[in-house]
Amino acid sequence: MTQQTLASAAGDDPAQGLRAVRSLRELADRLEALQVERARALGWSWQQIADHLGVTKQAVNKKHGRR
Repeated sequence: MTQQTLASAAGDDPAQGLRAVRSLRELADRLEALQVERARALGWSWQQIADHLGVTKQAVNKKHGRR
């Protein structure tokens, strides 16, 4: 992730901004998956993970439960 991507996300060009938003979303999804996997490996419950993500246990289990 670069400063340019962050600047593009808030810039005046919608095409650049939307591409930057997509890149940020993809990065956030990868980071979330990595941290959920780490938490589960350390014995965290789905409820603990959900609480830290600010979502329901069902939502986090549905999204990450099959990995």
